[in-house]
Amino acid sequence: MDIYKPLVALLAIVNPIGVIPFFIHFTEGFTREQRQRTIRVAAFSAFVVIAVSALAGLKIIEFFGISLASFQVGGGTLLLISALQMLNAQPAETRPEDVNEGDTKVDAGDSIAVVPLTIPLLTGPATISTMVIYADKTRHWWELAFLVGYGVVIGIAVWLAFSAAGRIAKVLGKTGINVMTRLMGLILAALAVEVMSDGLIKLFPILASTVR
Repeated sequence: MDIYKPLVALLAIVNPIGVIPFFIHFTEGFTREQRQRTIRVAAFSAFVVIAVSALAGLKIIEFFGISLASFQVGGGTLLLISALQMLNAQPAETRPEDVNEGDTKVDAGDSIAVVPLTIPLLTGPATISTMVIYADKTRHWWELAFLVGYGVVIGIAVWLAFSAAGRIAKVLGKTGINVMTRLMGLILAALAVEVMSDGLIKLFPILASTVR
């Protein structure tokens, strides 16, 4: 397993910079203490989702009797859909109705850090699919440890991005954030095609000779 590919995929999917406008919107009117607590909870929640997906994701799909090849094709398709959303300057895990509903804004507290900031804006089905797929590629315990460690990296990235949300929004502006989101979407699209092709070859081995 290329140990750097999962981190690249995670950074592209989570894309904390692209979620900054939503963070600013949902935390409008918060005190400094409330905003800082929201940042900490969101960062930790993102780590938990990634770590649990890496450690227990395979067991979960085995419990439901789903083959990994099918999961790769399905997960790759989901990644590609996320990439297309990002190419349209939408966060990878966001559906239009998630953003536009007026009742998503809550007063304060930990709930907003978990839903909607962590799930689905930061992490969601595409993130979980990615971690399960790469967890299956691990052959040593230290490779699995790397995946969990990447959860820590993502958590830190979320914390840094949200902590600097005001400054980043001023520097990049809406156009800059949209450009960043599209670039990450392009990278994610390439990774999605690779994941889907691996799954299709496992399901239909004859494709391997065709590809060669």
